[in-house]
Amino acid sequence: MLRRLARAAVPGSRAPWARWSRNWAGVPAQVVDLRSDTVTRPGPAMRRAMAQAVVGDDDYGEDPTVHELQEKAAELLGVQRTLLVPTNTMANLISVMGHCRRRGSQVLLGQECHLHVYEQGGVAQIAGVHSQPLPDMPHGTLDLDELERALTRGFGSSYHPVCELVCLENTHSSAGGRVLPIDYLRQVRLLAHTHGARVHLDGARLMNAAVALRVPPARLVEHCDSVSFCLSKGLGAPVGALVGGSRDFIEEAWRLRKALGGGMRQAGVLAAAALVGLAEAEEVLPKDHENAQRTPGPGITRLLCGPCHRGDQHSAGAGVWAASRRAVPAPAGCERRRGGSDWLCRERVAVSLDGALRAGCVAPRRIRSGHRTGPEEVGVCAEAVAALRRRDPGVRRPG
Repeated sequence: MLRRLARAAVPGSRAPWARWSRNWAGVPAQVVDLRSDTVTRPGPAMRRAMAQAVVGDDDYGEDPTVHELQEKAAELLGVQRTLLVPTNTMANLISVMGHCRRRGSQVLLGQECHLHVYEQGGVAQIAGVHSQPLPDMPHGTLDLDELERALTRGFGSSYHPVCELVCLENTHSSAGGRVLPIDYLRQVRLLAHTHGARVHLDGARLMNAAVALRVPPARLVEHCDSVSFCLSKGLGAPVGALVGGSRDFIEEAWRLRKALGGGMRQAGVLAAAALVGLAEAEEVLPKDHENAQRTPGPGITRLLCGPCHRGDQHSAGAGVWAASRRAVPAPAGCERRRGGSDWLCRERVAVSLDGALRAGCVAPRRIRSGHRTGPEEVGVCAEAVAALRRRDPGVRRPG
């Protein structure tokens, strides 16, 4: 993903997140937007594949390129079948609906996981499923004792909702992109199956987890009953996600996709882009991780003040901050917890916007109303001014 960002930042690029400014010496300085691994643009090979894709009506099951993608993804993930859907949010919702067939059944998940916080409560709104959030551990895992207590509470009870599903997220974005250990996945599945529940894995960034652990993606999926797999994050495709699981599960997932309005027609154009992303993943993703490890630490960017942006719109500097803690995938940054961390609440002072940009502490597109203190000013923590000046003597308070 970082390679795609770097390519898009060369002069002449039309990428909206690659912006240019000039320092006092008149030398162009590029600013690359690392808010998220979702802001990539398709490269030439991906665009050619999309233009030349052989297509059919996928709503009738007749698109050969979609079939090819689904078969290759099923082999990669070690599942019987996969199904192409528009987004990973829909993939998660379909999975919950496929496992929790009774209205009022319960799903256990982390209180900061993407499915619970950033997906509009779809499991309640649409699926009629009661979600029971559990506290997240610092590394994105759930306390197994607490999980067992929650599973036991509804098992055979006439009063408590019956838990039918446990949802995990790998990598865990709100924990800074932490990777879940394989042994932990095995223990969760054992607990869930013992109490009649199943396990769904939100694998939006599953390929990053596999690269970090140096294992095939199938090793991370083998302890789960279903998986969602995003194509528009680290793989760089413009649209799409996959639901994976058993043959019977995917048959039901097809019906649910149709009910949710996710049936697409000539979707092979999108599948072709995803196939290119899959083909490049083995080469590109390890380099993305190496680049992330070499990204400078939080330093100045961590001292920037501004509002906490929810979902995939990460707060300024979050990507670099996550990289400094060796979080994976660092390029995606980290989705902040509600309220943000303490440094977001420090007293701000105004410095010149141009100087802050030259110091490399913020990308232009990240300067929203909460960061600005004036038309050409940006607010930073008071203690950050000295650090900004060490980076660029031209940074000073306006006036």
